[in-house]
Amino acid sequence: MDDSWSDEELTELALAADPDAPLDPSAVPIGRYLAGLPSYLPSWYMAPVMARHAGRWRTAVILSVVAAFVVIEALGLCSTYGQIQL
Repeated sequence: MDDSWSDEELTELALAADPDAPLDPSAVPIGRYLAGLPSYLPSWYMAPVMARHAGRWRTAVILSVVAAFVVIEALGLCSTYGQIQL
């Protein structure tokens, strides 16, 4: 018995579904479902995303560099092509 679905059948099911219907109480979050499946990539190859807190000094340095480039461009000076030749 072939349990695969064709693209047309999946499209028909998706279009017929009610987007406002409540979730089934037995529904499993996709992250938990995929965690139980074998992965094609090792965990060290693509580590999970982790938020890092950058210090205030790092944010200030980055914003200063960006602001400097904006000011240089606003004044019409060349900031990326080397020295101005007169």
